[in-house]
Amino acid sequence: MQSGFGFSGHDDILRWHKALAPVRALAGPLPRRSPIGALIKSMISGRTRDAVSLAAYERLVVAFGTPGRVLGAGREAVLRCIQDVTHAEDKADYVVGALGRIAIERKGFDLSFLATPPLGEALGWLERLPGVGRKVAAATLNGSTLDRPVLIVDSHVLRVLQRLGFADRRAEARAASEAVTAAMPEWRGGDFLDFHIASKKLGQSICRFDMPDCARCPLRADCRSNR
Repeated sequence: MQSGFGFSGHDDILRWHKALAPVRALAGPLPRRSPIGALIKSMISGRTRDAVSLAAYERLVVAFGTPGRVLGAGREAVLRCIQDVTHAEDKADYVVGALGRIAIERKGFDLSFLATPPLGEALGWLERLPGVGRKVAAATLNGSTLDRPVLIVDSHVLRVLQRLGFADRRAEARAASEAVTAAMPEWRGGDFLDFHIASKKLGQSICRFDMPDCARCPLRADCRSNR
């Protein structure tokens, strides 16, 4: 068992990935959106239940249809569509601000160019946008049709990695994402996405923040919190 990023943990991650396969199967398929769609969906998802953020995203799609129309509609119209999500007012600002910056810099909303730069450069380009941190940037690159090899780390995934001892208790999501991504150089985008989905599902349903159900956890043999 590795600890606190002291070494790569490659074999541990492989073992956890395999053990989480039944959990991943329960989660079902994840739609591969366009990069701009994945960006917007992830921007409104933070600290919000999946069903609520998905409904908000779908309202945006139905109401406006294209990113250009979302931008043209403006902050208040976006806010009306996403008002159920956490910190909706800030997120409406971020969505409009990010789309405006992309439109100016790229003369449109096609982010397919992010498939070719080195991973760090692609992440950095996205993180310049309003409201975009490492989780949103990774989701845009990995959870979209770009299918780039980088781990998305949200609060659930981070908690699982911390309880396993892979990440220090004080570690941030960015560091955990970078450590897992670096540890698995042979993984393709789909491998990282599957590991994210399975770890997130585990964190939501079994390895919960307040009431972990350790007896049901497929990773309990490796979990330092279960000792």
